[in-house]
Amino acid sequence: MTRTADEIKGAVKEHYSERAKQASSCCGPANSRDRLYGVEDVTDLPETVASYGCGNPTAIAGLREGEVVLDLGSGPGLDCFLAAKAVGASGRVIGLDMTQEMLDLANANRDKLGVTNVEFRKGEMESMPVDAAMVDVIISNCVINLSPDKDAVFRESHRVLKPGGRFHVSDVVLSRELSDAEKDDLALWTGCAAGALLESDYIARLRAAGFADVRVDSRSEIGEKPWYSATLSAFNAPARVSCC
Repeated sequence: MTRTADEIKGAVKEHYSERAKQASSCCGPANSRDRLYGVEDVTDLPETVASYGCGNPTAIAGLREGEVVLDLGSGPGLDCFLAAKAVGASGRVIGLDMTQEMLDLANANRDKLGVTNVEFRKGEMESMPVDAAMVDVIISNCVINLSPDKDAVFRESHRVLKPGGRFHVSDVVLSRELSDAEKDDLALWTGCAAGALLESDYIARLRAAGFADVRVDSRSEIGEKPWYSATLSAFNAPARVSCC
């Protein structure tokens, strides 16, 4: 791959900035919300709370009252708002996004809904503006593949999770290695394909970052294209307690 990290991030920001503007317009966004989420989950959400994901990570996260949740690449805030319902008033949700237009849209959506236990922060997954060991659960929906440095994302995820914390994400993965031309195609990067990892590589990198019990929970149908969506889970090992 000859594309630099700055080129990739610039293309991703431009793409999702435009999507945020479309979501704020009268025409509404093209999104995958109705396909991926149950009607009962999204019926009370305005159309501006769109999904550009490939799954529903909140469905596998097993969220509980009082937990602190971090959503990587939170976009318009859909998964944050669903998580906020699950963790209740005693819980807290942090949405992290690097695109200002998406943050503006997410904050506007939060104000429309009157949600009080969600905050949105500007920052990058490779260097999260989040204190160490403060998060119970990390979720993400088709965003980690957009990072040019996934090892940093996984290390940071491990850092901010509490001992025993959980990592539940939906993402695009590969069934074969991509060609150099495919890896350099910025349209394929912003389309969540060129930056994807082989499923086995994804699992190996999570383990290398310190995660345990890494698993694939589900896969979409694998067709002619070399990419497909999957949900993956991993766990931060609980702290050891000395007996004396």
